[in-house]
Amino acid sequence: MRASELDPSQFEDMRPYRDDEVREVIKRLIADPEMSHAAAHFLVPKLAQLEDTVAWMVRQFLRFELRNVHNVRDFQEIVGKYMEKVIRRTTSGLSISGLDTLPRDRACLFVSNHRDIAMDPALMIQAMFREGHETSRIAIGDNLLSKQFASDLMKLNKCFTVVRSSGSRREKLQAATKLSNYIYHSIVNDNEHVWIAQRSGRAKDGMDRTNPALCAMFAMTKDRDTPFADFWRKLHIVPVSISYEWDPCDAQKAKEIYVTEHKDEYKKGKNEDLASIGKGIIGHKGRVHAAFGTPIEGDFNDVNSLAEEIDRQVIGNYSLHPSNMIAYEVVYGETPQLPVGFPARPWDPTAYKEEREKFEARMAHVDERWRDKAIQAYANPVVSRLAYE
Repeated sequence: MRASELDPSQFEDMRPYRDDEVREVIKRLIADPEMSHAAAHFLVPKLAQLEDTVAWMVRQFLRFELRNVHNVRDFQEIVGKYMEKVIRRTTSGLSISGLDTLPRDRACLFVSNHRDIAMDPALMIQAMFREGHETSRIAIGDNLLSKQFASDLMKLNKCFTVVRSSGSRREKLQAATKLSNYIYHSIVNDNEHVWIAQRSGRAKDGMDRTNPALCAMFAMTKDRDTPFADFWRKLHIVPVSISYEWDPCDAQKAKEIYVTEHKDEYKKGKNEDLASIGKGIIGHKGRVHAAFGTPIEGDFNDVNSLAEEIDRQVIGNYSLHPSNMIAYEVVYGETPQLPVGFPARPWDPTAYKEEREKFEARMAHVDERWRDKAIQAYANPVVSRLAYE
C-alpha cells in the first residue's frame, strides 16, 4: 500500500494526543478525582485515613508542575526528569549501546523483548532522550487503559492503543489491519519511531521469542506485488534488548507460571496489571542495559525468517548479568562460557561472592512451590544465548 493512500482519520480512536490537545487533557487529569486518589493510594497505601489529604496535595502538585506544559515534548521532558530519579533510586545504573549507530534522519520500528509493562518502553525512551534522538510512539494494550486517567497519561506520552480484548475473528482481523496501517503510517508518513513488544504479554519465563504473527501483522499493509524483504526495509526494523539484573516482579511471574501449569488458567485479580506496573517502577532492578540492534536489511522473504532475525539480535545483544549466570549454574550445575555485563567481560564464578549471596537470599523469599520457576527464568537468557553460540 502506498503511504499516501492511508487516511489518518481511521486512527482517531487509537492515536496519541497531538500538541493542540495537551492543555485540555492536562486540565482533565488535574480535575479527575480518580487520578489523584490513585496516586495517593500508591504513595501511602497503608495510611487510608490520609488518602483524601494526599489526593488534594497531588492535585496541587500537578497543577504547579504541569503549568508550563503546552505540547507533548514539554510533557515528556517532565516525565524524563522523574524517570531519571526512578533510575537513580531503583537501579545500579542504566547503560546503553547501539543508539550511536542508528540514523537520525529516518524513523525506525523498534521491536523489543518484553519484561516489564511500563519500564521497557520508558527506559528505551529515556535512552533516546539521553542520546538526543527523537522519542518513539509506543504500542500499549487496551487492557491497561480501562481508566480515563491512565489512558490520558499514556497518550500524552505518545502511546497508542493495541486492541487485545476478545472479539470475533473478523473483529480481530480488522483490529490487526488497522494496527498494521497505523505503524506503517507513523513511520512512512509521520516519520515517527514506533516501539512494540516482540510478543503479546511479558516473557515471564525469561525466554525472549518473537511471535511470527507479529511480523504477519506488520505485513498486512504490504502490497501483494511488493517482496517481503523490500517491505521490511521500508519499516526500518531495529531489534531492541532490555535486560534487568533483578526483576521486581520475579516472584509473581513465577507464581503465574506455576498456577498455569497446575490449574490450566491463571486468573488475574482486579487491577493486577496496574499493581505490576507500580512494582516494576519502584522495585529495585540492579544493573539495567538497553541494547539497540542494527536495522534489518537482509533478504528475509517470509515472516518466520524475519522473526528469527529479530530473535538473533535480541538474544545476541542481551546483556547477561551475574544473576543470570548464577541461576544457570544452580539449574544445570555447569559454568557457562559466556561474557557478562556491559562492557562485556569473561564470567568468573569465583569473583561474584556478593552477587551469589544476594541471589540466594532473594530466591529464599520466593514461595518454595514456584521457586524453581523463578530461578529458571533468570537462567533462561543464558540458555537462549548458548543456543545461538
